[in-house]
Amino acid sequence: MAGTEELFRDDAYARRCEARILAVNERGGIIVDRTVFYPTGGGQPGDSGSLTLADGSDIKIATTIHDRDAGAIVHVPAEPADVEAEQEVSCEIDWERRHLHMRVHSCLHLLCALLPYPVTGGSIGEGQGRLDFDIPEAGLDKEALSEELSALIGRDASIGARWVTDTELDAQPELVRTMAVQPPRGSGRVRLVEIEGIDLQPCGGTHVASTAEIGKAAISKIEKKGAQNRRVRIALL
Repeated sequence: MAGTEELFRDDAYARRCEARILAVNERGGIIVDRTVFYPTGGGQPGDSGSLTLADGSDIKIATTIHDRDAGAIVHVPAEPADVEAEQEVSCEIDWERRHLHMRVHSCLHLLCALLPYPVTGGSIGEGQGRLDFDIPEAGLDKEALSEELSALIGRDASIGARWVTDTELDAQPELVRTMAVQPPRGSGRVRLVEIEGIDLQPCGGTHVASTAEIGKAAISKIEKKGAQNRRVRIALL
């Protein structure tokens, strides 16, 4: 079985596409030849939405995951669906939910720029997110960080992606911020997300086109999660 063409990698704003069902796995997950659905990964939830069959019937998709062994993306129906391989479908994501994820994800990259410490974990939600940092000392000022975050958002810096080879990334290990999770290797290249003049790091997620599109945001909470671990939460306002 061929893999799934990941249209969201090149265009995070694509909301729908036409596709063909390649297979239905043993759990009822639907695999198509191309998709705009982002699969769970990198702290970002998988997209929800719908697949529309040629007869007009809709299959609600609860989430989307990656079958890395097959190089395919699995669309998980909210309820069992009666579909077969070779059927044509229209794929459409829940755009409002996805756009919230994009805004939060880009905001967390700005937070990385403000706190240049190793990242030990993180997650993205609808309108909120968090990063865990390996910080030797406490003393983070929530109000000051919020002001700095707002200033970066207000710069309206462009956000884009480019690819580098594994070798090029190995020559710049400082670009990898996460301690526990390394960028996916094996394809010979790694995707970098760049916020102009602010941040550059490996990332496979979806992002907005500029920092201004994030909108208003603030640090909502700072928590101590260990001797050196600080959890910083952000929220869109």
